[in-house]
Amino acid sequence: MTMVRWRSGEPVDRIARRIMLVSMPRDLCKRLAGAGTWFFILVVFIPTARAANAYIRVNQIGYESGQSMRAYLMSLGSEAGAAFRLLNADGNAVYNAPIGSSLGAWGAYSVYALDFTVSKTGTYTLDVTGPIPAASPAFPINTAAGLYSGALGNALYFYENERDGANFIPTALRSAAGHLNDANAAVYLTPIFDSNDNIIGDLQPTGGMVNGAGGWWDAGDYLKFVETTSYTQALLLTGLRDFPAQMGAHSSGSNFMGEAKFGLDWLQHMWDDGSRTLYYQIGIGTGNATIASDHDLWRLPQVDDTYGGSDALYRYIRNRPAFLAGAAGSPISPNLAGRLAADFAECFQIFRTINPSYANQCLVSAEHIFDLANTSPVGNLLTVAPFDFYPETEWRDDLELGATELYFALTVGRGKLPPGLPHSNPGFYLQAAAQWAHAYITGPNDAADTLNLYDVSGLAHFELYRAIGLAGNPTGLAVSQSDLLNDLEKQLANASAQAATDPFGFGFPWNAYDSATHGAGLAVMAREVAYLTGNASYAEDARRWLGNIMGANGWGSSFIVGDGTTFPECMQHQVANIVGSLDGTTPILRGALVEGPNSFAATGFLTGMRTCPAGGGDEFAPFNANGAVFKDKVESYSTVEPAIDLTAPSFLMFAWSIGGSPAFALDAVAPQGIHAPLPELSER
Repeated sequence: MTMVRWRSGEPVDRIARRIMLVSMPRDLCKRLAGAGTWFFILVVFIPTARAANAYIRVNQIGYESGQSMRAYLMSLGSEAGAAFRLLNADGNAVYNAPIGSSLGAWGAYSVYALDFTVSKTGTYTLDVTGPIPAASPAFPINTAAGLYSGALGNALYFYENERDGANFIPTALRSAAGHLNDANAAVYLTPIFDSNDNIIGDLQPTGGMVNGAGGWWDAGDYLKFVETTSYTQALLLTGLRDFPAQMGAHSSGSNFMGEAKFGLDWLQHMWDDGSRTLYYQIGIGTGNATIASDHDLWRLPQVDDTYGGSDALYRYIRNRPAFLAGAAGSPISPNLAGRLAADFAECFQIFRTINPSYANQCLVSAEHIFDLANTSPVGNLLTVAPFDFYPETEWRDDLELGATELYFALTVGRGKLPPGLPHSNPGFYLQAAAQWAHAYITGPNDAADTLNLYDVSGLAHFELYRAIGLAGNPTGLAVSQSDLLNDLEKQLANASAQAATDPFGFGFPWNAYDSATHGAGLAVMAREVAYLTGNASYAEDARRWLGNIMGANGWGSSFIVGDGTTFPECMQHQVANIVGSLDGTTPILRGALVEGPNSFAATGFLTGMRTCPAGGGDEFAPFNANGAVFKDKVESYSTVEPAIDLTAPSFLMFAWSIGGSPAFALDAVAPQGIHAPLPELSER
């Protein structure tokens, strides 16, 4: 359940509010934080003795046939003189080599690389002979399609189970619709919060109503945010367009078209194009002594519409509020404006031939939203209420992405554009995209992050690079293709520098929020740059970082549920906890990418939670090291809560791994060919 989600690079003053309260009486909690609100306790675990003294960590989803492969040996003692063997399913050694020098320390363990390459597909194990022997779990070596197609299907399953409203998909985890009252949600102004993010007073209604039904739950809770949905949709629609064989109708088990339409429908509810009004959130995550919030309860979604009968404490559980972004026609926070414009522009690209009227409405909305972007924001960006849940600070990248996708939309739609568009010349948006890319590159946050909710330049630069190529590399733009590529490589160079400090070669700190999703985002970026440069070393980086989040790490756990042999079983997710199994067997919320290792494991039990792990204990505690902690326990939202934005890079990572290159052929969308000049770049 999302109480608060810290993010990498978050300033200390924003972290300060998340003080861990230890042994606080329940009545004092009520007075400080409002009825039913729980705080979480920082717990430090001391590793306990284990029977084994050495472990082999592998990429549990498997290795691509014929490519360089790396597993890791963790040993409590020296492995001088040791060797390792790769054994096939018959137990025969197909590869052997001595173990080299240590890559560094992971706590008390020395870490060694086990490098090998095999072309023949099959199931394999590794074993180490030497001072401290060890054996690995079995893992496959297969084609990319053979390895990742199932994982793509699992990612789709996650989003299908996150569906809210009447159009839920019955599964082993979902048996009823939830939050039907959202179809008639009363609209409120953004609440005022105290220093602990509790609402001051009551919500202030505007008198309006909005249909907020549908959409995906944000995470393990039931809130719905334009902030995270717009990011998720941007990646999903890009994947659908660029990798139709993997994510579209031609896929055998991972057709995301239905989910794309489902997410777009909800965003169209949250944007009233007729009045130019944006609503940015459904539900509340914090309350006060007289207002219960989503995070105060542990229950299935279908009970909320009648929860508590007529008890006023639960009035915003039964009838969830919709929050107004601003008055009709007012400027829109640029982070939301950029991503929404990108979503609706990609909607036009994908649906223009199969549902023209829907696509046309998407494009009209995209242009209207982009024109309303507040390009001189002051103070906090508008994300969610309270802002501390998602404290995004960068926005130039969002406008770059929005403008680039509008350029593509107008280019592919030439001759069949809806009437009355504010701008019909693709060059207008190409200029704008280049302007915002330049603003990002010369701005305060350049290359400070990699692809994730808080920074989409890792996608925007790649898209704009291709857009400039489609336009024939026109002169007069604020950036060139080389500028964009240099900035992408700068971000990856920073990741490589970080990887050099970690014995497992991971490109993001293990002891920070969103560690696992950053690994997936890095894998996507490395694939992009490998495609643009032809440099195979970037593809190797992509495979290495994918492997890190699939078990080639200090804990020997995959951080995507159902992918691999060891993965989170005790997620902080209400449906998975109440209905699912607690031992990794069916039913599980397959495809959910969790927070991953962090600097701490949160605690805090709510009535209705099923204790998990059932017998207590902490199997990963002996491997917590170098400031990083991973705990598979339902209370630990900081390590095992999944979310739609956290999972989003994973399907692109898998699609890139299978497809190798985008199927969005630039020369196919430009009638005169890839280098055909556009009309004049100035708007006419």
